[in-house]
Amino acid sequence: QKPEESLYEKVSATAQEKLQETFHITEKGERKERLEEILQLTFQELGVQDESSQKMVRIAFEAIYRKLVRKLILEKKQRIDGRRLSEIRPISCEVGILPRTHGSALFTRGETQVLAVVTFGTSEDEQKINSLNGEIYKSFMLHYNFPPFCTGEVSPLRSPSRREIGHGALAERAILPVLPSSENFPYTIRIVSEVLESNGSSSMATVCGSTLSLMDAGVPIKAPVAGIAMGLILEEGESAVLSDILGDEDHLGDMDFKVAGTSEGVTAIQMDIKVQGISKEIMRKVLDQAREGRFHILNKMSETISEPRKDLSPHAPRIVSLQVKQEKIRDVIGPGGKNIRAIIDQTGVKVDVDDSGLVKLASPNYESIEKAIYMIKKLTQEVEVGALYTGKVIRILGFGAIVELFPGTDGLIHISQLAEGHVKEVSDVLKEGDEVLVKVIDIDPQGRVRLSRKAALRETKPNAGDKG
Repeated sequence: QKPEESLYEKVSATAQEKLQETFHITEKGERKERLEEILQLTFQELGVQDESSQKMVRIAFEAIYRKLVRKLILEKKQRIDGRRLSEIRPISCEVGILPRTHGSALFTRGETQVLAVVTFGTSEDEQKINSLNGEIYKSFMLHYNFPPFCTGEVSPLRSPSRREIGHGALAERAILPVLPSSENFPYTIRIVSEVLESNGSSSMATVCGSTLSLMDAGVPIKAPVAGIAMGLILEEGESAVLSDILGDEDHLGDMDFKVAGTSEGVTAIQMDIKVQGISKEIMRKVLDQAREGRFHILNKMSETISEPRKDLSPHAPRIVSLQVKQEKIRDVIGPGGKNIRAIIDQTGVKVDVDDSGLVKLASPNYESIEKAIYMIKKLTQEVEVGALYTGKVIRILGFGAIVELFPGTDGLIHISQLAEGHVKEVSDVLKEGDEVLVKVIDIDPQGRVRLSRKAALRETKPNAGDKG
C-alpha cells in the first residue's frame, strides 16, 4: 500500500526544509538521530498518532528524503557528507597492533574500520571441502565477521550470515591472485577480518586491511591490493558516479559496484544493480573513477608499509621442506609409524610427508627443525661406493662381521678386510657393539654392501692404526 499523493505534498511541505539542513551533517549517527527527530516532528505537525497512519507518513518521508538526496547529487554534485563525487573519505592505516599474532592491521576509511589478523598454519590446517568434484583443500581462507555492534546495534552473535560469507568470498578472491605459490611459501594462511565500525564499503576495507596484515606478517605477496565501492545515481538520462559510497548512498542509489585490484589491474569485482539502461560510457566512467580511487588508497597504504616484512613474526611457525626419494618414504615413517613418531617426540616438530616424498617440517624453533632434518637425512641417506662411514657392529659371523651404517642399512666386512695381514678369528678384532670406521668397496646388484676396515685404516693413516 502506497500513501496518497496529498500525503506526499503535506509531508514535503512540513519536512523538506528540515531535511535539507541534514545535508550539512557529516557524522552518520548524528544524521540518523536528526532524521528521526524530523520524522517525529512531522508526526506531531500532521497530527498523526495511530500506527497505520504513521507507517504511511514514514514511507512518504523516506521517499522525499531519497528524492532530495538524489537531486543534491545530480544537480549540485554534492554528497550528504559534504564530499565531492570522486572524493575518498579520510584514510588511516596501522600495522602490527596485536604483537602476539603472526600479522595484524587496522584499516580505517571514514566511519568504516576493519581489524585484519593473519595466522599461519601447516598443510594439516588446510580447509577440507567436499565439492561436487570430490574433496578439495584450501590453503588460503579469509573470514569476514560483521558483528552487530559495528552498526551500533545489539543482538545475539550467531553463525555467519549469507552476507558475511559472501563478503568474505569476495575479499578472498581479491587477495588470492597476489599470494605466493605453496612451493615458495608453504604455509596455510587464514585471515580474519573483524568489522569494528561500518558506514559502507566494509568488504573493500577488508581487502585493504587484509593486504596490510599480510605484509605485516611477512607474506611475499606479488603486489598490494586495495578495494573501493562505487555508486551511481541515474535519472532521466542524467548520471552521477560516486566513489567510496556511504551506507546511505548504497541504500538510496542505483548501484553498488565493488572493485578490487593492484596498481596493474583488477583482481575482483561485484556489482549490485537496481536500474536498467546503464551504458558503456557510464561503465567506462565508473571503472576509470574506481582506478583513480584505488591508486589513491594504495598510496595511503604504502605510507604505512610499502612492502612485506623480510622476517616472519617470532611467534609464527617455521616451515622447511625437503625432498626424499619415494622409495625412502617408508624409512622416514618406519614400521607402524615408529620413526616419524620418534622424530616428533624428540624434536617437538610437526612432520608431514606426502606421496611424492615432500617432507614439511614446522616449528617455532629453528634448532628443532635442524635436528629433525638431521634425523630424516640419517634415515634416508644412501650408501656411496668409496665413502667412509662409522658404523656399529651388530653381529659377528665366522667369516666376517655385519656392521650397521645407519638405521635400515648394513653391510658385511669379510674377515679378509678386517686388518692388514692374517686374521684368525673375527672376534680378535671386533666385538658386537663396537663402533668401527669402514669404507664401502662394493654394492652388488641385489643391493648388498661390502665393507672394508682395512681400506678405511689405510686412508686415515697416520691418525688411525690397526687395532687388531
